Amino acid sequence: MYVYDKYDQRLIEDRVKQFRDQTKRYLSGELSEEEFRPLRLQNGLYVQRFAPMLRVAVPYGQLTSRQTRMMAKIARDFDKGYVHISTRQNIQFNWLALEDVPDILAELATVQMHAIQTSGNCLRNVTTDQFAGVAYDELIDPRPWCEIVRQWTTCHPEFAYLPRKFKIAINGSTTDRAVIEVHDIGLEPVHNASGELGFRVLVGGGLGRTPVIGVFINEFLPWQELLSYLDAILRVYNRYGRRDNKYKARIKILVKALTPNVFAQKVDAEMEHLRGGYTTLTEAEVHRVAKHFINPQYKILTNQDTEFASIDKQYPDFASWRIRNTLTHKKSGYVAVTMSLKPTGVAPGDIIDKQLDAAADLADRYSFGQLRTSHEQNIILADVEQSELFALWGELREGGFATPNIGLLTDIICCPGGDFCSLANAKSIPIAESIQRRFDDLDYLFDIGELDLNISGCMNACGHHHVGHIGILGVDKKGEEFYQVSLGGSASRDASLGKILGPSFAQEAMPGVISKLIDVYIEQRTEDERFIDTYRRIGIDLFKERVYATNH
Repeated sequence: MYVYDKYDQRLIEDRVKQFRDQTKRYLSGELSEEEFRPLRLQNGLYVQRFAPMLRVAVPYGQLTSRQTRMMAKIARDFDKGYVHISTRQNIQFNWLALEDVPDILAELATVQMHAIQTSGNCLRNVTTDQFAGVAYDELIDPRPWCEIVRQWTTCHPEFAYLPRKFKIAINGSTTDRAVIEVHDIGLEPVHNASGELGFRVLVGGGLGRTPVIGVFINEFLPWQELLSYLDAILRVYNRYGRRDNKYKARIKILVKALTPNVFAQKVDAEMEHLRGGYTTLTEAEVHRVAKHFINPQYKILTNQDTEFASIDKQYPDFASWRIRNTLTHKKSGYVAVTMSLKPTGVAPGDIIDKQLDAAADLADRYSFGQLRTSHEQNIILADVEQSELFALWGELREGGFATPNIGLLTDIICCPGGDFCSLANAKSIPIAESIQRRFDDLDYLFDIGELDLNISGCMNACGHHHVGHIGILGVDKKGEEFYQVSLGGSASRDASLGKILGPSFAQEAMPGVISKLIDVYIEQRTEDERFIDTYRRIGIDLFKERVYATNH
């Protein structure tokens, strides 16, 4: 993974000193709330319902064991002993004292971490596939390109005060695990007829109050022009994006208003001024960044899949876990392992300090000292020897990481909701827990099969409910918390937005509602159909009829 040079380190250390002074002046009354707000947002600090929340950047989801231990230390020393992993692969502390934040940022700087541009109307953390660099279906390793974009965007003065927040995702595989179609900009690699590398470029995706699937405006962008083209897109957005209404300020609104063709024409016009300029990438620059992402010291191993038959028979729980929680590695004899943070009764994406320390230890022993955070709010050990899987499984069980539910109904994506967030209309975590308890039978979960269930506490859609096969949105009805259900969303390459099922439900009704939806699916599915496949084949009417027959 990328290692800071002396300039990187100096930059974040200077930022810590700067924010320490800003915080001191705010607490003494020299800075007003209005003056302090943009300063704290530039350093990842939100004012939540009960306490300040600090969002720490985890560029493209990569962590070292040393950084993970620092997260555990901060959670112990300054928070309530746990952290939350967000859908942008970042880490959030939810119970901080404002006066402690400069000290926390100083500690983060000692392990090459910061909170710069994790909030505010700027370019946010660049995200990618949690299996980047190791996935069997990978076309290119997207991490060097993520790092190139990250270095270009960090503290870029032109992009610090955009009309609205801005998110970029880069995919590198045939499968889209980076969810690029619902980002402001999505990038994926392609090769032209001559075998040259380029990128397909998507703009105008996004969720929130106005969910939109983005559109591809460039089918082949030469890699040398990547930063120039991103610059051109952002210049068009900065010039024409609305600033008078924050609900209409995202680039998705601009692309729709102009039409994708006109937007692309304006980008091409900007490229006439940028092409061949200082943002043009060179092989030397790409090599400078790429050398940080060389393969670890893999052993020469053979694939051992066939050797698990006897262990699987003796330990069926291990077999279930191996099926759900491991991914084929591009290197023979290795697998990528997903550590589930979704056992029943735990808020999705939360992990306590002792578990963070344990995860760091596991990374040192089994995965070259490195971990990944995922869009689905889990943790990945990307380079595990197959021969070590059974031993690792045993340790994961002890640490609470071995729930074999990756990709299943209880692997819920969920925002912190009304338990923490001042923007939320309703709580998310109790809904997730009640659904997890209703579907706590692993045999039944496996029978249901792959199903994405996403929960958001408000229209900002931090839980990505729009693209869940089943999406749940917290809504306020005359001061009471209710929940709206949508069906048919997808965050994969076949991205789609869910359709609202009908009137919302009270909290206590939600497990029963999900049960009825699953019953319809089980009755109607054909062999090998996932929930989303059955929904797309039969439509919404049967689901609606079953749910509302007894609920309204």
